[in-house]
Amino acid sequence: MASRRFARPLLYAATATILGSGVVYYIYKPREIPGSYAPFVPLRFASDGSVAPPRFPVIASRAAQLAELKKTGGVGNNAAAGSASGSSSGKPLQETEEGYEEYDLLVIGGGATGSGIALDAATRGLKVALVERNDFGSGTSSKSTKLVHGGVRYLEKAFWELDYNQYKLVKEALRERKYFLDTAPHLSDWLPIMLPVQKWWQAPYFWLGTKAYDFLAGAEGIESSYFLTRSKALEAFPMLKKDDLVGALVYYDGAHNDSRMNVSLAMTAAIYGANVVNHVEVVGLEKDESGKLCAAIAKDLVEERNSGKSQHFRIRAKGIINATGPFTDGVRKMDDDKVQEIVAPSSGVHVILPGYYSPSKMGLIDPKTSDGRVIFFLPWQGNTIAGTTDAPCPIKQDPVAGEEEIDWILSEIRGYLAPDINVRRGDVLAAWSGIRPLVKDPKAKNTESLVRNHLITFSDSGLLTCAGGKWTTYRQMAEEAVDAAVKHYSLHPKPLKINPHISGTEDCDDTAPLDGTCQTHQVRLIGAHGYSKTLFINLIQHFGVETEVAKHLVESYGDRAWTVAALCSPTQQRFPARGTRLAELYPFVDGEVRYAVRHEYAQTACDVIARRTRLAFLNAQASLETLPKVIDLMAEELNWNHTRKELEWREAVIFLGSMGLPKSKWEITRKDVESGKAKEFDEYERKLYSRYDGPADTLESDSKLDQVGSPGLAKDSPANK
Repeated sequence: MASRRFARPLLYAATATILGSGVVYYIYKPREIPGSYAPFVPLRFASDGSVAPPRFPVIASRAAQLAELKKTGGVGNNAAAGSASGSSSGKPLQETEEGYEEYDLLVIGGGATGSGIALDAATRGLKVALVERNDFGSGTSSKSTKLVHGGVRYLEKAFWELDYNQYKLVKEALRERKYFLDTAPHLSDWLPIMLPVQKWWQAPYFWLGTKAYDFLAGAEGIESSYFLTRSKALEAFPMLKKDDLVGALVYYDGAHNDSRMNVSLAMTAAIYGANVVNHVEVVGLEKDESGKLCAAIAKDLVEERNSGKSQHFRIRAKGIINATGPFTDGVRKMDDDKVQEIVAPSSGVHVILPGYYSPSKMGLIDPKTSDGRVIFFLPWQGNTIAGTTDAPCPIKQDPVAGEEEIDWILSEIRGYLAPDINVRRGDVLAAWSGIRPLVKDPKAKNTESLVRNHLITFSDSGLLTCAGGKWTTYRQMAEEAVDAAVKHYSLHPKPLKINPHISGTEDCDDTAPLDGTCQTHQVRLIGAHGYSKTLFINLIQHFGVETEVAKHLVESYGDRAWTVAALCSPTQQRFPARGTRLAELYPFVDGEVRYAVRHEYAQTACDVIARRTRLAFLNAQASLETLPKVIDLMAEELNWNHTRKELEWREAVIFLGSMGLPKSKWEITRKDVESGKAKEFDEYERKLYSRYDGPADTLESDSKLDQVGSPGLAKDSPANK
């Protein structure tokens, strides 16, 4: 009896100790933060101890890729010319004809989904081509919230609505979030996001929600969520409104540079053997005698921009994939003009504010705005991004953010920032609207219901459409689309025989085991292999670039920052020795323009200012002032004549109008910008900033006071001369 009396407490104590130790270990266990470990491919050093810059494999030029595309069906043939306006049933080319070379898959659309599909198919050993009418990521994929997230609000809906599909969506996104950060650590990072607690009962509610989020992430999670007291919340986010603030919950999600990620996907696919070409428009689809799709008719828009005309050419493929986002129905109607539309476009407006509106390493989410929508407030590229709205909209290439939506975002921001912070319309540096392509399943009984994640469907003629989804799950969408294509088109994936040595070295196997199955969860994107958080120091020491510039290059290009820095022109100064800034306040440099043209298929000024660099998304006015430099650098690289340079100017200014450039600047000429007129300000701007007044000894509020005995400077102060 005595032994039982002692054994039971000991058993309870041991159980409590084990459980407590498990909890403590889970909270404080060592974690591998993506990008914080040593680079997969370390630096090499010369005999004198200096760094030996890596030599990377050269990606085939856009011209070479285009020539390869045209091999599949010839140029200017009758079938192509006759089907430019839509679908046709012409006599297919025979395999014995000279120049015939059929692709396994042709992907239409170079956004996140299309580029992800091309990379997946290429790494399975399939022969794949991708064409994009505009530029990689020129639509929705460059206008996202910049988050790589599982979706805290989706988890809340899954719980309250007992919706298993919402739960699956969150679980899938959390898994993909980890893959995202592992395969491109230079372009993505973990970001703590604060949930302000304004009612005491919200604290346990938010705590349970964020802990459930952590639990669902499991091994794919990194940092655990935590609670901040009121004082600690204000210390971490001093801009918060103090009234009614109880504390805050902080959880972790990912943030990324979306269009640079998109370009990297496309270029990685090219390295693995895909024929990837931007600024090529599909103008028609061709069917064989049995009514099945066998080819697309396309034209090169760059040739059209240079000479005013372009020949149609045929791209033959066993399977054609439609991954055009908001423009999905346009391609579907090329296949069948009577098809039911499935895209329900929704507008998401974001604004960019100066960086002082938020901490540099902490975001904020307001889950319950005045009308029930969610708004994010995040640090991004040195500035602050706020959004997003959610409203039905028409489909346009470059939609303009409406003043009503911008005002709504600013109004919501005022609601949770301290009242002494004056949130002004004049502080909006850029504003844009992205179109989220929500989709309706054409086979569903309830045709009004929207698919919350993504949709993969085939038409009767064999067109595969992959639509919907979000940035975080692009890889999963691509995997499912290629799986469906392999089965439907009877394709035969195979191991990749040639290792492209994407990292620039043969000293180690730098690729995933490409055995013919989907391996994109392990395939590191271009720039990731030699990336480390200290790589910028090597760039500074080797090339003499500014610290801010070096950090930017490494975070935008990974190990390819070596090539970008080498393309920067000498400054003829002691320091910085290389790298002329395109805009005074931002770390973008001339070498990026050259790299964009030579290695990333940039063909227009908008390609550079919006998607290779992110200047247009950060500051529309600064982009306008930078435009002459960008156009001149591209003209040197691409041999543009005066007419082409004028075209680039006009189209870039129109594009900047969709990015928040004031209407007063929409008709401005290059001569006006070069003469400094773009920097002139109107009376509205003059009233915004006291710095436009002349120097004074005292504040305006003190100017009428007796200056005798004033602690300020005397009237004859040099500041007033």
